[in-house]
Parts: sequence; C-alpha cells; structure tokens
Amino acid sequence: MPDFDDPELLREVSVDFYLDGRSKVEIAKERGLSRFQVARMLNSARELGIVRIEISTPAHLDTSTGSALAEALGVREVIVAPGGSSTSPRDALARAVARTLVDRVKPQMTIGVSWSRTIELAAAHIQHLPPCDVVQLVGAQPVEGSGNSLEMIQRFKSLPGVRTWPIWAPLVVQDEATAAGLRAQPQIARALERANQLDIAVVAVGGWSSESSTVYSNVSRSDIADAAAAGAVGECSGHLIDGAGQLVATPLNGRIVGVGLDQLRRTPEVIISAHGAAAARAVRAAVRGGIGSTLVLDPAAAGALTEILRAESAAAPAD
Repeated sequence: MPDFDDPELLREVSVDFYLDGRSKVEIAKERGLSRFQVARMLNSARELGIVRIEISTPAHLDTSTGSALAEALGVREVIVAPGGSSTSPRDALARAVARTLVDRVKPQMTIGVSWSRTIELAAAHIQHLPPCDVVQLVGAQPVEGSGNSLEMIQRFKSLPGVRTWPIWAPLVVQDEATAAGLRAQPQIARALERANQLDIAVVAVGGWSSESSTVYSNVSRSDIADAAAAGAVGECSGHLIDGAGQLVATPLNGRIVGVGLDQLRRTPEVIISAHGAAAARAVRAAVRGGIGSTLVLDPAAAGALTEILRAESAAAPAD
C-alpha cells in the first residue's frame, strides 16, 4: 500500500497531472490507485506547497493600467501594448496601433494618417481595410534606418478598395514662402482640404527632444532654441505644443506642410501613438489640448504618464 503522504510520490503524481497533462484515470491505472486516491494526493500536494498555482493576466490582455489612465485622462480608451514579447517594443506598439485602427474603420470612412516610425511599421501590419479614403496628413520626413510618409501612403494604396490622398512634399521646408507654395499645389491642397472631412486620424505625439521627435533632428539649432524659449514640450505632426496642448508660436509653424492642430481637434476620433517615457509629458499636453480620444502607448510611455498623473493628483489642493 503506497504512502499517500510521501512527498516524493506526491511530487511525481503532480508532475504527471500538471506538467505532462495525464488524466487522473491514467495516473491511477499506472500506479495501481483509484481515481479518488489520485485526486486526494493532488489536493495534498497543493496544501503542502509541493504544487503552487499562480493565476495572472498576460501582459497583452491586462487592461487595468489602460483603464485607469483612460479614466484619469477622460479619454475614450488607453491601450498599453504588451511588453516583454519576442518583438521589439516599437514593433509591439505598431501592431497595437494597427489593430486599433482596423477595429475602428468602417466602410466609406475617411482616415487621416500622419507619419512616425511606429505608424510606418503599423501600416505594414495592416493587410485589409474596408473601402475607404486614406489621407496623408503630413509631408515626407525621411529618417535614417526607416522609410517615410510617401512610402507609407503607397502601402495603403496597395490595399484593395482604398483610395489615397498623398502629399508629395517634405514635412519641413526652409522658408514660409516655399511651404505656402507647396500647400497651394492642387494635389496637396486637395489632400489638406480632404483632411477637413476625417472620421479617424492616426498621429504620433513625441516629446520635444532628439530621442522622441523625428522633427527635432531635422531643424536648425535656432529653431530648437526658439521652441524651448516658447515653452514647447512636444510635437504632433510637425507642430509644437506647450504644456496645455496649444500651438507654440515659432517661425517653424509657417514652414510645415501638413494638417493643422485645429483640423485634428475637429476629427471625431484621433488615435495617438506614443513610444518611450520621453513622450509622456507631450501626450498629457495633447490630451489637455483636445487632441486625442484613444491613446496607444508602449509600457514605458504608460508608466511615465501614470507617474505624471500621480504627481498631479498629489499636488492638487484638497477639497
């Protein structure tokens, strides 16, 4: 007669059941036991700590952080991309952006797409959209090791049933006269006008730093100094915003070829993508300024944004 309290026997039976996936009937037959004896031994293994069962929500399904942020910010939804996956954090964020957009697009909608490294990756993960119009919201911003908005709009054009409205121009030019001339070109003017009819926009928000903004590294030192002096904390579609999410008045504004912030504010659904902790302050500002109804963040951005909100709450006067 076996010793039902023998720790080694309890461990072996537990391995058979929990790790090898064998049924209680199979274990009982092999060891000359009854199914009820096996069940009793499995219970004993848990009670003695030989078996410890942990139940948790996988990171990619854990919505608690996003729900808390959405409530605190007053936005429709905050989606936190999974961390610790086999892909890079940016690719995981891009996949989340792609899923979010695909879930929201309905036939005959007009979709506006800005450019960032993450949004470009997201476009590559979109295999199908219902018949719709896709408007390029900003001119091209080439970045070493990445593509640009022109390549991205061509990706959307390749999808069946999708009509595109491209902007064949740089995002930032050298002077206001050149920018005005480009914005007046018929094809570009039509795209910018079409942006007044957006149902959904997808934009990136980054901090005003070389780490977080692709525009930062493509403007002059005087532009950077002017922006800092004017209180810029972030950038969205080439436009600089302050802590309240309002447009920062600098000479750079007149040299941008793309949609304006007011066009984004009038868009019913704006999906903001943000990568890295350095973007968190800018995301907070964008939401304050009425830009963004859904946020798609990587864990670093979500964590930093949580800390910002916690600090705001601590600093708020008591009722």
